[in-house]
Amino acid sequence: MRIGILQADAVIEQFQSVHGNYPGMIAGILGSAATELNLDVEFRNYDVEHGIYPDATDECDAYVITGSKKSVYDDEPWIAALKEYTCELHQEEKKLVGLCFGHQLVAEALGGKTLGADVGWCVGIHESEVIQSQWFMSDEELDPFTLIVSHKDQVIQLPEGAQLLASAEQCPNSMYSIGDHILTMQGHPEFTREYSRDLMEMRREILGVETYSEGVASLAKPLKKNIIARWIIRFMKGKPATE
Repeated sequence: MRIGILQADAVIEQFQSVHGNYPGMIAGILGSAATELNLDVEFRNYDVEHGIYPDATDECDAYVITGSKKSVYDDEPWIAALKEYTCELHQEEKKLVGLCFGHQLVAEALGGKTLGADVGWCVGIHESEVIQSQWFMSDEELDPFTLIVSHKDQVIQLPEGAQLLASAEQCPNSMYSIGDHILTMQGHPEFTREYSRDLMEMRREILGVETYSEGVASLAKPLKKNIIARWIIRFMKGKPATE
């Protein structure tokens, strides 16, 4: 299975030597999940922030839209182009996974709405409750799950045809799907605790004392990103023929 990473941002240069870049993070967590599930995967990176896209949508079997420091409602040509490409993937029912900014952009592109959240920044490890179980989730994994988050925008209105899958206290629309070809989530399965801590330290003054302190303290919580990575790989592979 070939997975295309639609890269919407880059890790800041001072962090790259320690944490790598977003395509590598995503390939690492999803590649490990694929190995656990006995699937062969390869990854291709497309720097959509700078206008680089696949020559054809069937160049990959599935796509991932990464996070970004930008807002999906920013008036920038590359964001508008990515929304158009998202609509194209949706029309063709190509497998598509959105992470954080990707989660929000899919909503905006397909008729939903993303805005800055009243709660402000959400950082650290947050817990989400599964609202609706899906075929790619294993029964034993349906307890509340945890992911690292780092966002101040949220999806406030789901796009048409979307099904809410999970909800968090500070982010009600934390995961949704559309049909069997789109899956998005506000959290970052690709982030490590160490990268999250460095981001919070960099934004310490922006976050404020309380949000920063609570975010750093939350990094001691159990983290279930490997479970979510397996969900993503199962989703990309598709429903078993017996279902």
